[in-house]
Amino acid sequence: MKKILIANRGEIAVRVMKTVKKMGIQTVAVFSEADRNAPHVLLADEAVCIGEAQSNKSYLRGDKIIEVAKSLQVDGIHPGYGFLSENADFAEAVENSGITFIGPKSKAIKIMGSKLAAKETVKEYDIPMVPGIDEAITDVDKAKEIASEVGYPILIKASAGGGGKGMRIVEKEEDLESGMKRAISEATSAFGDGSVFVEKYVKSPRHIEVQVMADTHGNVLHFFERECSVQRRHQKVVEEAPSSILSPELRKKMGEAACKVAKSCDYVGAGTVEFLMDADHNFYFLEMNTRLQVEHPVTELITGVDLVELQIKVARGEALPMKQEDLTINGHAVELRVYAEDPLNDFLPSVGNLESYQLPTGEGVRVDNGFREGMDIPIYYDPMLSKLITYGKTREEAIELMLEAIQNYKIKGVQTTLPFGSFVFAHEAFRSGNFDTHFVKTYYSPEKIKEQTAAEAEVVAMIALYQYLEDKKIVRLPSN
Repeated sequence: MKKILIANRGEIAVRVMKTVKKMGIQTVAVFSEADRNAPHVLLADEAVCIGEAQSNKSYLRGDKIIEVAKSLQVDGIHPGYGFLSENADFAEAVENSGITFIGPKSKAIKIMGSKLAAKETVKEYDIPMVPGIDEAITDVDKAKEIASEVGYPILIKASAGGGGKGMRIVEKEEDLESGMKRAISEATSAFGDGSVFVEKYVKSPRHIEVQVMADTHGNVLHFFERECSVQRRHQKVVEEAPSSILSPELRKKMGEAACKVAKSCDYVGAGTVEFLMDADHNFYFLEMNTRLQVEHPVTELITGVDLVELQIKVARGEALPMKQEDLTINGHAVELRVYAEDPLNDFLPSVGNLESYQLPTGEGVRVDNGFREGMDIPIYYDPMLSKLITYGKTREEAIELMLEAIQNYKIKGVQTTLPFGSFVFAHEAFRSGNFDTHFVKTYYSPEKIKEQTAAEAEVVAMIALYQYLEDKKIVRLPSN
């Protein structure tokens, strides 16, 4: 490959471009009118405007992106994550155009894009599943029948999509009908597909995912797990690798299960197999994400592997350059997604201008960033500014580095999730490893952040006062 187009924006476009450039390959950026002066545009060797600010008129225009790629004689298209990354029709159109899609084949995307189809595909591989029904339903009586078999509480989930949309927890039978209607309505609105399925709701669940990579020569490897249990509105906010609760035996078992899931759909490229784990450390297959994950940096740091570089090598037909036994875990990494959201106001998006924007630096600190000082935060896209990642020899060291990095991340002009990050990483439940996906619901409130901020301000004031009093003790001699 001599030229790769990155069909995305923000921090992931910048992240991919850095590796592509490192490999000596030319880069092409696409951008909307709102992103004309964005970092990914300035970093690329070539850049083309593909439409108006709204994503459905720019970043979701697969036809336009392929047209640009052909005109610039692009060899490969990297979709990043979000937008068209898990769109099977786009992947197929890229394949048919003679350009290499740097990701799985469209068939695998289609299978794993439906939670029901995914469950059906992996069933013969003896992968543990949450008790429930493996077919789409809309009939309330049928749902009641299933619920009585598996026992309440149950979870109603949309077959298509993710991000918590089309999902409802039902504690008792009298709430089932309204829960079904809301889930179906939301799924139809979000994904154009109202099919839902019913399964047992796992109490006190941990969300643990396994990074896999497969080549076209039949090799499938896992790159260990990531803990993604700290979430708000079913969306991840904090991730770490490795998980603090997995034994070597359980890690091996989950890794092997993840590789079987990849084999079940003839997977090629980077993917993530997601599992739920209950309080007794039983794990259940949840879904497979057929793309690079937002949280891939924590895996890169503990394995010393550039996952984007591997994606490109696999896409151009090379065999994976390592075996499973070559991969080891070194140290610990944690990640905070830095969103332009107000943690004091239900995490609502905070739009505005980045009047001040200074990134933390130092050993063990990595920032995958998509913005620069003076830029406006567009209202049209996901409000993530960057990912802040820290790495240490131990989990404790990585956490302490993260707390320091958050303090050194200077942002003025918009509200961000940095104060929320401080709250999480300083909290005893997180530090002890004794938490689950209900962390935010159980421990977090805006008042806690206000209390923490006030306490920090008091400490700063006391230090300043102490320094002032110390300075007054110094005898100042006349200059002559």
